[in-house]
Amino acid sequence: MSKIQEVKAKVEIGKTKLVPGLVQEALDEGNAPGEILQAMVDSMSVVGEKFSSGEIFVPEMLIAAKAMAKGVDVLRPLLAGDTSASLGTCIIGTVAGDLHDIGKNLVSMMIESAGFTIVDLGVDVPAERFVEAIKENENVTLVACSGLLTTTMPALKEAVQTIKASGLDVKVIVGGAPVTPEYAAEIGADGFAPDAGSAAVKAKEMVA
Repeated sequence: MSKIQEVKAKVEIGKTKLVPGLVQEALDEGNAPGEILQAMVDSMSVVGEKFSSGEIFVPEMLIAAKAMAKGVDVLRPLLAGDTSASLGTCIIGTVAGDLHDIGKNLVSMMIESAGFTIVDLGVDVPAERFVEAIKENENVTLVACSGLLTTTMPALKEAVQTIKASGLDVKVIVGGAPVTPEYAAEIGADGFAPDAGSAAVKAKEMVA
């Protein structure tokens, strides 16, 4: 098994302590940082699929994301100079009236692993705050709004429409337990993802 395959396998099962060393070994073998990152992203896509199909649950997914984050830490200094790896800045937050952050944090890790710089506004974020954050940060290409409660669906709609009305050139992706593709389209979002794994894939598609 090549080192890259090992990295992939260990990320998938969340071996946090082993991944950084394996990433370093893969680099020493002459593998490009981008290739190693891609292997970890692929591995998290598998984790995302398993999560979507109910084979694994939030704890396993979190631990895999954590293992990947440790691997990314090793690669970060090497990727910093590689602008092709950067897809811009993603502003992420849970909308006003909603205090859930596990889903948002997972999506945040996954989108970051896909090559975005993340600015996390936290939970209970008013619609205007998303717009302010787009203006405050450089090269914002994507805004991810999360809503986990049916009662916060109107706040999700307000967030998307406020961002769109600002005239700023960004794509908006939404997600959360009660959100459907139909609702996302209805409120004017550019994209929808049912879970963290597909959020990363969709995010890349949207800004590419």
